[in-house]
Amino acid sequence: MKKHIIFLILTLISTYGFCQVAKKVETVLVNGKNIYYEVYGQGEPLFLLHGYTLSSKSWLPYVNDFDKEYEVYLIDLTGHGKSEAFKEDLSIKAVAEDLNSLIEYLKLEKIKAIGFSFGGDTLYQLALINPTLIESMITIGAVGTWTVKDFPEYQKAFTFENRANFPWLISNHGTDKKIKALMQQFNNYVVKVSNEELQSIKPEVLIMIGDDDEGMDLEEVARVKKNLPQSDLWILPNVAHGAHEGETKDEFILKSKAFLSKK
Repeated sequence: MKKHIIFLILTLISTYGFCQVAKKVETVLVNGKNIYYEVYGQGEPLFLLHGYTLSSKSWLPYVNDFDKEYEVYLIDLTGHGKSEAFKEDLSIKAVAEDLNSLIEYLKLEKIKAIGFSFGGDTLYQLALINPTLIESMITIGAVGTWTVKDFPEYQKAFTFENRANFPWLISNHGTDKKIKALMQQFNNYVVKVSNEELQSIKPEVLIMIGDDDEGMDLEEVARVKKNLPQSDLWILPNVAHGAHEGETKDEFILKSKAFLSKK
């Protein structure tokens, strides 16, 4: 396996088998799309958003770490998991608009959030769409700006024809139809947050990056940090894309709880 797709395999394969029982499970029609979510625990709303081609299952191992202090929402973002397959070209802004409509349906006025990769990019768009919604957020392997066009090797490797190389796809999405739509839409993964947009973002942001994350340009990370009004930057040494996983999980839990609990 070539080095340039190893980060995808190492960070997207998650182990499940946890025994949490959701207090609520529902599929809601928002903006003409069926969106699935689960709720655990009690307290302030905390949204955990997954990476591209993953699903809400990837956050199940973290629910027990947060559900004593927070009401934890696991969302299958547009096109993923038990939510409806993509009907149109991928737009991160449209995914955020769907999430915002779901939150309006839930009648939540304030949330906190953690987003990994695609989930983090979605949070930046959500913060622009609904400026007063997010109190604080953590983004992992995401700075709101990313284009697959800068990574032609990813486009070549990450295709429906090569789906057998990515075993988490079946466990997260089930059908070839949904998997094919996800992998085709990966070619439309383009999102940009300007300096002016960054400067308008109101929530406090913890930017979490592994220094071995091949998909993150450190110059872009520095631009985002410079322009975000309230932000902290946490760079983990010798860590790849899933900076919250594996050996760093315990440290991530401690630091994220401290960050989210700040008043």
